[in-house]
Amino acid sequence: MDEEYDVIVLGTGLKECIISGLLSVDGLKVLHMDRNDYYGGESSSLNLIKLWKRFKGNDTPPEHLGISKEYNVDMIPKFMMANGALVRVLIHTSVTKYLNFKAVDGSFVYNNGKIHKVPATDVEALKSNLMGLFEKRRARKFFIYVQDYEEEDAKSHEGLDLTKVTTREVISKYGLEDDTVDFIGHALALHRDDSYLDEPAIDTVKRMKLYAESLARFQGGSPYIYPLYGLGELPQAFARLSAVYGGTYMLNKPECKVEFDESGKAYGVTSEGETAKCKKVVCDPSYLPEKVKKVGRVARAICIMKHPIPDSKDSHSVQIILPKKQLKRKSDMYVFCCSYAHNVAPKGKFIAFVSTEAETDKPEIELKPGIDLLGPVEETFFDIYDRYEPINNPEEDSCFLTNSYDASTHFETTVKDVLSLYNKITGKELDLSVDLNAASAAEQEAA
Repeated sequence: MDEEYDVIVLGTGLKECIISGLLSVDGLKVLHMDRNDYYGGESSSLNLIKLWKRFKGNDTPPEHLGISKEYNVDMIPKFMMANGALVRVLIHTSVTKYLNFKAVDGSFVYNNGKIHKVPATDVEALKSNLMGLFEKRRARKFFIYVQDYEEEDAKSHEGLDLTKVTTREVISKYGLEDDTVDFIGHALALHRDDSYLDEPAIDTVKRMKLYAESLARFQGGSPYIYPLYGLGELPQAFARLSAVYGGTYMLNKPECKVEFDESGKAYGVTSEGETAKCKKVVCDPSYLPEKVKKVGRVARAICIMKHPIPDSKDSHSVQIILPKKQLKRKSDMYVFCCSYAHNVAPKGKFIAFVSTEAETDKPEIELKPGIDLLGPVEETFFDIYDRYEPINNPEEDSCFLTNSYDASTHFETTVKDVLSLYNKITGKELDLSVDLNAASAAEQEAA
């Protein structure tokens, strides 16, 4: 271990593994360590016995729940947008060859007490029961504008400069109602609050186009894909990638103490009396607690069921977004459901997660609107965890910290964090112009 590395990465959570993989592919010498004896950190995947031990304090789950090893329950479950940045990163690094994806069946939004399929195109807008007849026509016009919009083609702009005009102004041009704006902003463009309304519309239009293009990719009921056996496969796939490029992985390394010189710059990491030297340290907030601040908490419920979510068209995998306005809350609520179809549970079993930014200390009460959508539940585990963000200046201390995972059940915010960190570490933007057909395993699985 007494070698010199370009970068030492601490923690094998998803973000840390992606960064480590990207840096290895760039030719940097990377050492990757974790104090745990398993991959994944906060974003690990648990079998039933481990899940029971963590939330119930013993390791004897009831027999009717099935065989423990057939469960792969992700602690931070998130779906991937089929054409989104994470899939592009996976292709860029060739990690796709270690994974098999399957399309996600359904994408729904909660409105006036019911769940509805999220309409993403002009054709779907006309069929949707989210809107009345006249609103459908207005929404259809707006969707056609978004579908036809091309940044390079001034004709498609209809006189609007989307880098200057706000989303609110574009929406008012089409006269859309508040409820329509709500599902477009939160369930299609995947914004987590309403600040986007007063920001340039280009970002929202791009997000809507990404959703529609991802939806068209697999001709499925949603724009999302998810790996067979869950996300626990991802950190291990990146570990394999790193090894191919000469990176070193070490699990079960106690302490992992970051060493600083007199000027406060990190120069290495010590574990079990040995110090590995490096130019930069990348880690999750738990390795350098003095360099982060608490910015919020996530409340979540993990539910085991033996049926699909009611009114979800018997979907074996589904995301439901409950916009904050519908719940009179400060933040959206998310429902994620997966089943034995993705090999994350025994035959006949479904795993549902309900998550939101916590506004109280009572997750069981706070998460009720989402849990009520699930129907009968065999077992529920409640949990609240703190969210941290770095407060250090990497230019001064050479430490690059990831943010904690938010409550959303899709990867868009997570990847943004990874790409911005990659930019800070290397000083360059990651080129994500890849051939999306390279994720052909996904296509076959999704068919």
